Amino acid sequence: MSQNMESRPRQEAKIEGTLTEKGVKVKAKGRFEELKAKGYGIDEDGGLLLNFCEALHLMDRGLLEVKDENGEKIGFQELLQFSEKRDENVWAKYMVYRDLRTRGYVVRDGFGMNVDFRVYDRGDYGKDTAKYLVLTLQEGKPITLEKLTQIVRQCQSLKKELIVAVMSRRGEIVYYSVSQLTLP
Repeated sequence: MSQNMESRPRQEAKIEGTLTEKGVKVKAKGRFEELKAKGYGIDEDGGLLLNFCEALHLMDRGLLEVKDENGEKIGFQELLQFSEKRDENVWAKYMVYRDLRTRGYVVRDGFGMNVDFRVYDRGDYGKDTAKYLVLTLQEGKPITLEKLTQIVRQCQSLKKELIVAVMSRRGEIVYYSVSQLTLP
């Protein structure tokens, strides 16, 4: 065997998933446990259900192959269009998700309260609770002050820091820490 063959990185098999109304379902085999350990998906019916942001991220990285219910392979754009029919803000959420993941954070679905994501400090996933809750906004799509105040109060009651991720029209993301000021 030549030296070139030995030094070439081995191409790992892609994770296979099936498109559903709620996300992409991955069967419990292969790299299933590795995905769970890295904070992807939720257990469902003996498999792992990836939300659309997770699936788009893994597809973009070349790690996931998605097929529809007929077994036909679908591409990134098709998955994006499918998810946009379920959530018109999925592109902005995906961009924030991808940015946070590439910075080394574990990003999980938010749990209601109009919060998009729970974000764990580096190394904290599986050991501690999420430190941050992230609300995704797009430039030109306003939020009322009342709604923002309500979200801030809910986050504070959970002892979490609210981060507002604003995506500009050019796709740039700026993060703002939001808290309530209480004067004595």
